[in-house]
Amino acid sequence: MPAAGAPTAYPPPTTPPAGPPPSFPTRDGAEPAQPGKRRRLTELTAVAALAALLASGGTYAAVQLDDSSQASSPASTSSLGRGADTGPVVQADATNPNWTATAAAVAPSVVSITVKSGQSEAQGSGVIIDAKGHVLTNNHVVSGVGSGTAITVTLNDGRTYKATVAGTDPSTDLAVITLSNAPSDLKAIAIGNSDDLKVGDPVMAIGNPLGLAGTVTTGIVSALNRPVTTAAEDDSQPQDQNPFGQGLPGLPQQPSTGSDGNDVVTNAIQTSAAINPGNSGGALVNASGQLVGINSSIASLGSSSGGQSGSIGIGFAIPANEAKSIASQLISSGKAEHAFLGVSLGDGTASDGTSQRAGAEITQISANTPAANAGLQKGDVVVAVDGERVDSALSLVANIRERAVGDKVTLRVLRDGKQVDLTATLVAKAAATS
Repeated sequence: MPAAGAPTAYPPPTTPPAGPPPSFPTRDGAEPAQPGKRRRLTELTAVAALAALLASGGTYAAVQLDDSSQASSPASTSSLGRGADTGPVVQADATNPNWTATAAAVAPSVVSITVKSGQSEAQGSGVIIDAKGHVLTNNHVVSGVGSGTAITVTLNDGRTYKATVAGTDPSTDLAVITLSNAPSDLKAIAIGNSDDLKVGDPVMAIGNPLGLAGTVTTGIVSALNRPVTTAAEDDSQPQDQNPFGQGLPGLPQQPSTGSDGNDVVTNAIQTSAAINPGNSGGALVNASGQLVGINSSIASLGSSSGGQSGSIGIGFAIPANEAKSIASQLISSGKAEHAFLGVSLGDGTASDGTSQRAGAEITQISANTPAANAGLQKGDVVVAVDGERVDSALSLVANIRERAVGDKVTLRVLRDGKQVDLTATLVAKAAATS
């Protein structure tokens, strides 16, 4: 998982069929892989600085914690809304959740996913999001699917179904697959509002870690808006190629400093609930049994710390609100649009008149973009977006990437020792824009 260790590569996956927008409900997760099998394992890298053109942009990712360093749309609007689903569990004591009840309510909505191509096999997790058989998962669980590749979904009760790819979005590491001949008794998960999460809230992770279907772990929300990054995996990755370039000679060990669109940058939910390889694409739920995140990555110790892999209590999930928006677009058209600001960045500091503050320094502004229209200037240091703190270039990238096309955002910038608030309306990132 760390940058020093090469992750397992995974089988190719299929061409997404387009379909009508999903209608989501208002309410109401084998043994470890043997030789010849592979589990998807994405590597997540901590970044000190990222110069990137902002665009709303792993079975499993990991960030290396070195001994020496601390790692730590109008065009297609989601039909889901935010936090509309009622949780299936009513807790009598919010400070002491009945996790038995929560696990029982959520388990039927979480599936195990196996992607098999030739002698290679990858495992992951997924979440049933509607009665039509659509399952939300991570892109890296199913990326590369092609002819000769089989996707099998196993329900909580042991029934298995073939599945096809409805749509993938490498930029957010999300994908939707569709069950073939889906049964009529599918139980879609209740979807909560991830914006309501607070640090310290109790959460449960459920999925298929190491092929152990239906595994449940609990913890808390350790942090919110935690920017984490991995290299994006697209459908063209060869089966035996390391898609992330971690620990391989001649390939980058850090996210690129340009804006080539090859990085997945997530404004993630950090959790202490144990997450391991195979959990990717599974559910992170609150005590009420509502989906609040899609588990996607963890931090792990580097080789200098003995090469430990697996959970060390630092896991990351894609917020449910972002996942809902992307899922709706993928089901509708097989692809997703992303919001775009139009700047290049670096880490920077500036004075607010009383003290120095860290933020994202604007190094370049493209003409006729939201940034230019909002009045951003080269040298401005962005320190907040809609009141959310921004303390690095990566932080701003992650914040913008979770926004939707058409969103208006208030950027707080430091300029000439003064604080200035600017409003930008995000537009869709053009296909040719990097």
